[in-house]
Amino acid sequence: MTTVEEIKARVDIVDLVGETVRLRRSGKNYTGFCPFHANVHTPSFAVFPDSGTWRCFGACNEGGDIFRFVMKKEGCDFPEALRILAERAGIELHPRTPEDVRAEEEHARLRALLELAETFFRNTLLSAAGAPVLEYLHHRGLTDSTLEAFGVGLAPAGWDGGTGYFRSKGYIDAELQEAGVAQSRESGGLRDRFHNRITIPIRDAAGKLCGFGARIVDPNDQPKFINSPQSPLFDKGRLLFGLDRAARAIRAASEAVLVEGYLDVMAVHQAGFENVVSPMGTAITEAQLRLLKRFAKRIVLALDPDSAGNAATLRGLELAREAMDRSGEPVFDARGLVRYESRLQADLRVATLPPGKDPDEVVLESAEDWRARIAGAQPVVLHVFQTLTEGQNLADPKVKAMIAARMTPLLEDVENKVERDSYAQHIARVLHLDDRMFLPGQLPKSARRPPRTRAGASARDENRVASPAPIAGRPEIQESYNLGLLFRQPDQLFRIDRSFAEMKLDRIGAEDFTEPAYAALIDLVRGSLLEEDAEEYFASRIPEALRDALAAAKDAFRKYHGEEPASADESLEAMLRLRQRTLERQMADVRFYLLEVEQPAEGTALDDDQHEARTSALERINRLRDSMRGIDRALLERFRTGGTRLPIPRPPRIEVP
Repeated sequence: MTTVEEIKARVDIVDLVGETVRLRRSGKNYTGFCPFHANVHTPSFAVFPDSGTWRCFGACNEGGDIFRFVMKKEGCDFPEALRILAERAGIELHPRTPEDVRAEEEHARLRALLELAETFFRNTLLSAAGAPVLEYLHHRGLTDSTLEAFGVGLAPAGWDGGTGYFRSKGYIDAELQEAGVAQSRESGGLRDRFHNRITIPIRDAAGKLCGFGARIVDPNDQPKFINSPQSPLFDKGRLLFGLDRAARAIRAASEAVLVEGYLDVMAVHQAGFENVVSPMGTAITEAQLRLLKRFAKRIVLALDPDSAGNAATLRGLELAREAMDRSGEPVFDARGLVRYESRLQADLRVATLPPGKDPDEVVLESAEDWRARIAGAQPVVLHVFQTLTEGQNLADPKVKAMIAARMTPLLEDVENKVERDSYAQHIARVLHLDDRMFLPGQLPKSARRPPRTRAGASARDENRVASPAPIAGRPEIQESYNLGLLFRQPDQLFRIDRSFAEMKLDRIGAEDFTEPAYAALIDLVRGSLLEEDAEEYFASRIPEALRDALAAAKDAFRKYHGEEPASADESLEAMLRLRQRTLERQMADVRFYLLEVEQPAEGTALDDDQHEARTSALERINRLRDSMRGIDRALLERFRTGGTRLPIPRPPRIEVP
């Protein structure tokens, strides 16, 4: 694979373009407004993930691949675009040398050897010697057309049948070893690597043959599966069996399904579900998930019950990631998967299969059952929780404590606050516990006693401000209330923007809403300000998928405020409270980053880059604190002049050394 091909394989064009253009999915492609010319009415820009290309159908009438997009966007030539994208893909560039040319020629020769091996193994399966194995494969439910499509073959029972054949075709022993079709004998010389095994060709996403997976024929042989050895062509941590045939179906379904066995992949494809792939028999890697994310955000693990069941789930919660990467067997690494999900911004789920049944058995018995199980796949956290609670006496305090102790670290790995809070609420509801106990620092001692009323407040409390019910509630209630207010009275945004500007605050925007639907709706409120009839504008522009969220926001406003419109002061206070939460979230993020920066390797001091990062983070914290103080002063002034009650004084500034 050339450097350009490797960069294209690693960089998702949708992610790349999406950083500049707000893309909207349209079937399997994406559309948006062209970033290279003025167009605000009709989207003329399209991205085609299957081909990795883009095209403007408007004034530009230009198009190309990821390199052309970067060249156009950055105003640079191809070498500079290559450098930018190589850095993004994590690939080190170096001048093309005669050694590089020789390596490419050698790789091409090795691939030709692998193609020859596939033909050799295929002919062996179709010979008289392969008849019992072919019958076994038919018994597993696989048809001749499926076996041919996937290139399934049989390595002969002898130890030198393949080695002798490949030598006769002009290949030397070093090439046989490097391609992984032969290995050294203890007594000297070479022997076939794949001896008396069913062979399955493994191809990369582009369809190039990289190696083989091989399954035993004789039940007494061990191990059950072996793969080609690690080589420049075969990297088991970055390959997925069947992806070359599944990529188009994955994009069409917006979903990829991972199963464990190669034969499982073939059977499920044969049943009409072609969006299925398999790892190389070890723990699922981040590189494999990142590769799948290029084609679909939703990834479902349809693992065998033994791999995702109780014992494996507990092992995945307890063992270190490094230990699991060295394991020879598939491991359900719950914490690793949750971390991958956060880093990749993917949607990872687990489908539950019947006890004792593999995916191929499920789909061959009932295609509808397979479809229903994949559709009902649960997020990893909920799957783990269900596994831990299954068959347990949830009324027993010790059982509750055990489950809570196992779930809390897993919840800490969930970066998205909305998801984390939702999981915590679900778990707490089932266990009859306070959901805040699952989120560190969320249950202060003061929560154990009821708050004092205004009449009982001391003079010391004059510098503290309590919130009215709709604003002091849970974040999702506050967001619903504020969004409902703005949709009821969008003109209030003019006054709020002016007040925020006077306080040197950014105007209210999508970043103030953790609920994705609300973040999308706030842009529509701003768009309505230039329209004569806001209601008509909303009715014509709000997507169907967001109408339920809008209805919930309007209901929240009516519930806490009634039918009367909010005054300008009330609206400003509500938005200030919303911004307070935003600043608190940002402060938490910077603090987390600061902790990472301030923990150098043991026995070393901070280097210059770490000092600079630390200083920048501290300055960011102080800017956030200044904004918080400004909001506190404004709300305190409202309290003293007869408005409602609110915030808490902030800690002192952190001095930057």
